[in-house]
Amino acid sequence: MATVYDFTVRDAAGAPVDIAAYKGKVVLVVNVASKCGFTPQYKGLEALYRKYKDQGLVILGFPCNQFGQQEPGDAQEIQSFCSLTYDVTFPVLAKVEVNGPGAEPFYEHLKARARGFLGSKSIKWNFTKFLVGKDGKVKRYPPLAKPEQLEKAIQAALAA
Repeated sequence: MATVYDFTVRDAAGAPVDIAAYKGKVVLVVNVASKCGFTPQYKGLEALYRKYKDQGLVILGFPCNQFGQQEPGDAQEIQSFCSLTYDVTFPVLAKVEVNGPGAEPFYEHLKARARGFLGSKSIKWNFTKFLVGKDGKVKRYPPLAKPEQLEKAIQAALAA
């Protein structure tokens, strides 16, 4: 059976990123968008990243345009927005689909490991979060869960 570490994704420039490189770290995976009501969560995500990155936290942002076409830009526009608007320093990777026949396989795996409301696999909106512990186990958090609300779970995962 595949684990989260068996996947390769793409960075904003299209180069491969091997998820296995994050084995032994705590990884927060978020489908992000620059024109969403939840977009200000970038600030909280960046604050968590800066606070815990030296302890082993990695945040991976995956731009997604599937929800209300709220991430229409190309890779350069997305990177520029994240940097200039929220001073984002965590990796914001290639734009992906998270649902449907074109869904990123890494997301298919995450959704199968941590289902949403009423056992649903599909992602309902931007800023759905998946917290991957050092052991590879996955927990899912809805878009309404602000990054700072995940701090205790991140601390526990880092301490495990």
